[in-house]
Parts: sequence; structure tokens; C-alpha cells
Amino acid sequence: MKGSRSDSFIRQPLVLMETPIPTSLNQHKLDRIATVLRWVGLASFCLQFVLTAAAALTLAFAITGRSFSQQLTPTTVPGVPGGVPTGGVTPGLGIGIFWGVFGVVVLLANLYIAFRLTRFARRLRNLNASVHPKKAEVLQVLKVGVIAGFIGMLVTILGGGATLGLLLSKAIAQPQGVAIYDPARIIRSLDILVALANMNGIAGSFVAAVSTLGLFQWIENQHR
Repeated sequence: MKGSRSDSFIRQPLVLMETPIPTSLNQHKLDRIATVLRWVGLASFCLQFVLTAAAALTLAFAITGRSFSQQLTPTTVPGVPGGVPTGGVTPGLGIGIFWGVFGVVVLLANLYIAFRLTRFARRLRNLNASVHPKKAEVLQVLKVGVIAGFIGMLVTILGGGATLGLLLSKAIAQPQGVAIYDPARIIRSLDILVALANMNGIAGSFVAAVSTLGLFQWIENQHR
């Protein structure tokens, strides 16, 4: 046996020549690991896919709405020279959009990691032991998943915090009981979409971090 076999999921017991190796027990353990990898990876992939799609769509609406607002012509309002733009771009909103887009990119990386877990499960079910993934290989992918999940949560928290801070400042700046003609002071649905996109990004990155960290600990315990 080569030294590299020490990294495999199953440690073969030392037996006498006349004693058969309990391959059925080893295969049962591999099947259990493969089942957990498959279902956790599949559940994580589905949840992250929904949250990533929601974050990407809301960001797309926010970005296209922001670009459209820049092209709107002023609307004439009595007593206001030159009129007032019907749209307008919220100053500082680009920071929330930037971190939101960054968070979506990290979520896509987490989606790929979840997909790889299901591929590991398929390889473990293969009767040919040479195609089985090594324990070190699986743990390395899980470590990357944990790190990516926490990075995704960090950047989307930054984006969500910046957007919510902007909404709070606009709410405080609004005069009570007075018509507002300055579009920069109006809380628009565009602003809320950016905050919502970052919230979805936080949720998706949380799912990625929890699933990969849980699998990492479980696989470590299985090998003891």
C-alpha cells in the first residue's frame, strides 16, 4: 500500500492473511459519507441559488433604474425655476451597489463549491477506489467554502450597512409636512432594492458558511 492511502476516508485494519477484510463495513461508511455530502451539498446549492438569483435580480433592477433615472428630463413645478427632475440619482448609493455586486460574485463561487460536494459524493459511490476523493481534498474544498462564506457575509454586511445608513440619513433630512422637490431627499424604491440585495447576499453567504463548516467538523469526527 502506498503512503498516500493514509489520507483516505477509510483506514484499513491490519488483519491476518486468512481473515477476510470487512469491505462491506468500509463501503457502508463510504456510502454514509457520500449520502451526507450529496444531500447537504444539494440543499446548500438550492438555497444559495435562490438567494443568489434574488440578489442578482434586485441589483440588476437597481442598476438599470439608476441609469434610467440619470436620463429623465426635468418636470415643471409651479414656483420652481427650471423644474424638478422626476428621478434623480441618490448620492452614495453606488457604494452599496458595489459591495452587493462583490457579494454576488462570492455567492457564485460558493455555488460552485456546493456543486463540487455533490460530485465528491458521486465519486465516493464508485466501486473503483482509485476515483475516490482523498480526505485532504474534500477538507480543502470545505475550508475554501467556509472562508468564502465569511467573506461574502462581510462584504454584503458592508453594502447593507452603507445603504441602510443612507436611507436613515435621507429619512432624517426629510422635512415633516412639507412638499419635497429635491429628489436627493426622497427615499425611493431603488434605494430599498439595493438594501434588499445585500440582505439576500448575507443570507446566501450564511448558508454557505454554515453548511461547509458543519460538513468539515462532521468529516473530521468520522475519521477518528
